[in-house]
Amino acid sequence: MGKILPTLTMENDSLESLSAFLEEPIFLLEEDRKKLKESLQVSDGKEAMSAGKQPVAFSSNENTDNLSPVDQETKMESVEEPILIKGNFSKGILVIHEETNLNTEVMDMLVKMLNACGHSMSEVGLLAAENLENRSMEDLKALNAHVVLKFGHIKHPINQLPISSYEIHTEEETEYLFADALTSISEDKGLKRQLWAALQLLFNLSTGTK
Repeated sequence: MGKILPTLTMENDSLESLSAFLEEPIFLLEEDRKKLKESLQVSDGKEAMSAGKQPVAFSSNENTDNLSPVDQETKMESVEEPILIKGNFSKGILVIHEETNLNTEVMDMLVKMLNACGHSMSEVGLLAAENLENRSMEDLKALNAHVVLKFGHIKHPINQLPISSYEIHTEEETEYLFADALTSISEDKGLKRQLWAALQLLFNLSTGTK
């Protein structure tokens, strides 16, 4: 029979915690004491490893998933492509047309009317309606157009302006004129006369000029 040791004062915190729950004094054999000490060391080591290897969550979409919908939209807008305009646009005259491309006959009519108003095509910017879709009014204003001629149907907030067809509307420092599609105007003499009369007023031409 092994030697019985007197009551031990446990240096290990775990043994002290255990003795606090027991009513009887703890008597350990020397052999049992060694085994208990070894088991406690192994247990403490595993806990330390567990604490040191806590999983860390990473997201492959970290740059966007943590953003609010408003911030995501703002981020998308910040990399949006500029609005595509054809022409030099040197005098800030912007022609927005419903057609994807203007055929020769329509272009010829447009050139003649603008020339009659004292402006060449080098002073004008052509913008197809499809290149303006999903863009804001602020995007349009950022082009700094002094005159905006809108021809035909366009999906854009510009339609919210209180403008009647063939009438001139001034918004801040920009003048607007809305009319039918250029293709429709080129095929209708009545619409041509309406447009010509409106252009005369827009560019301050006397009624009898040209």
